Amino acid sequence: MLATLVDKPFDDKEWLYEIKWDGYRAVGFMNVGDVQLKSRNDKSFNDKFYPIYTALQEWGTNAVVDGEVVVLNERGQPDFGALQNWRSETDGTLIYYVFDIIWFQGQDLSGLPLTERKNILEQIMPDDPRIEFSKGFETSGVNFFESAKKLGLEGIIAKKKSSSYDAGERTKNWVKIKANKRQEVVIGGYTINEDTSKPFSALLVGFFEENKFIYTGKIGTGFNIKTQEELIKKFKPLIIKKPAFESEPDIEKPSRFRPNPPKAEVKWLKPKLICEVSYTEMTKDGVMRHPSYEGLREDKKAKEVILEEAAHTNDVIADDYKMLPDMKKQIGKRKTLLNPKDETQVKKVNGNELKFTNLDKIYWPAEKITKREMINYYYEAAPFILPYLKDRPMSLNRHPDGIKGFSFYQKDVTGKVPEWAETYLYHTDESDEEKHFLVAKDEASLLYMANIGCIEMNPWSSTIKKPDHPSWCIIDLDPDKNSFDQVIEAAQVTKEILDDMKVDSYCKTSGSTGLHIYIPLEAKYTYEQSKEFARIIVSLVHERLPDYTSLERTVAKRKGKMYLDFLQNRAQATIASPYSLRPKPGATVSMPLHWNEVKKGLKMKDFTIKNAIERMKSEGDLFKAVLGKGINLKKVLSEIK
Repeated sequence: MLATLVDKPFDDKEWLYEIKWDGYRAVGFMNVGDVQLKSRNDKSFNDKFYPIYTALQEWGTNAVVDGEVVVLNERGQPDFGALQNWRSETDGTLIYYVFDIIWFQGQDLSGLPLTERKNILEQIMPDDPRIEFSKGFETSGVNFFESAKKLGLEGIIAKKKSSSYDAGERTKNWVKIKANKRQEVVIGGYTINEDTSKPFSALLVGFFEENKFIYTGKIGTGFNIKTQEELIKKFKPLIIKKPAFESEPDIEKPSRFRPNPPKAEVKWLKPKLICEVSYTEMTKDGVMRHPSYEGLREDKKAKEVILEEAAHTNDVIADDYKMLPDMKKQIGKRKTLLNPKDETQVKKVNGNELKFTNLDKIYWPAEKITKREMINYYYEAAPFILPYLKDRPMSLNRHPDGIKGFSFYQKDVTGKVPEWAETYLYHTDESDEEKHFLVAKDEASLLYMANIGCIEMNPWSSTIKKPDHPSWCIIDLDPDKNSFDQVIEAAQVTKEILDDMKVDSYCKTSGSTGLHIYIPLEAKYTYEQSKEFARIIVSLVHERLPDYTSLERTVAKRKGKMYLDFLQNRAQATIASPYSLRPKPGATVSMPLHWNEVKKGLKMKDFTIKNAIERMKSEGDLFKAVLGKGINLKKVLSEIK
């Protein structure tokens, strides 16, 4: 069932208002264990959006549901570009927002009123963060639309309460109001300007009108080099000699903005690829002004792409125009995993059954924070912390009775973890001893560790793919009798030195007493090379701050000075990961920082279990680049004077 585009919002008590999700429309078919997730054009999404497919399998119901698959960005907003590029959980949080049910337990529900269908759907929704109920709001459509704009959403959908579900129909019982002008278009060619080094300069796009392919503009912005390279690969098998457009566009036509446009070569394409475009307005001759590329679409056929012109609202619905619930509850917030009452709970996570026990046990006595709250924290923090744990062997620092109780490190987990858990067999050249380390791979492994009392998460700096090549180099500023302001000064000096070397660096609180500075290596160098590079850096820092820093490994020889620790860059050495809780008073978190936050006044207690999730959502993952392109160590060392 499709919605009609209208030009403005309205108020009517006979209508419900929903968020317009910026994603891929998808229908979930579930019947006696047979599960399919399909696009509007009957394309399978089972593999592409495998977490949603798995969630539908685990739902265990017999129903056909309609909804939208979206990716939420760091601020909890739907991100169509991120959805288009989604390959795995590290690319963003994938959610299936379900808004309608068409069939249930052998009964066709399509003829029921919308409100009845939504009531049935809400009653059978699973307790699964990957599948969310898209609520219909009984409110002011005008105010709802304004709130949608403020939240950076694509727009809203209005649906008549009494409407049936008319599959395949573009109906006036569902209407959509967009916050910004967006249009689906089909790519019919691309240009390559004279003397350009880019793969292409602009896309030539159009839409279909009675089987005629009509040109509607040239898109020259919205893509980076990587996107262009990916598009070129898709273009090559579609190249044709003559344009498929009804009339060949004049690609070098002067305008008042570009009176002397550059000479350009043009490559024509079969009109098969669909993309989404944002633009400011449509000219009288049907050409978009200031179009910008938003991403490819795969959920419909090219021939279905027509020019969407907004009808006047009054012409579509009765103008009987007659406060807003919190829309933020609909986006960007994972449900907590564990309920607040039961001491023992069993949950299915990533298809594995986990038994959570002793949930009322107090882990932080002064703050009265329980094990349940700790596990719920890691559940909500999972999208942020997992990229720094995934495929890494873990040193398990266990506090089964909380921060005041007995604690111990467990590295060898041979025969002590569930069958589904991944382990890694490792031994060094110096020792014949073999150990099976637990490997973090998904939410299930993260929550398993939390359940056995791992308050903090301690991953290797390398993954099992390249175990002897760390992803990052660490400078650990470990104070003794120093003030935290001195730790901050040491961090600032470290950054100055690395800036002089043209080396990007990223700082986080340790969550205990110090600061950690990470340098991306991209697993290109050995632990020994990383350690020696760190030794050079800390030696330069010590030269500038000899009065209160030390390179002495032995505590007694430091004489109360701050230890500039470069030995964290040895194989199997671990420190608390970004976003990890620490077994310290206050339930502090090892929190990534903006460098401009690393200044006098910064305190460890600024980041705790109570506020860390909100900060992650507001600031995004500040450490993301640590997992990106690594430094050129040879070049850096060659330029050190």
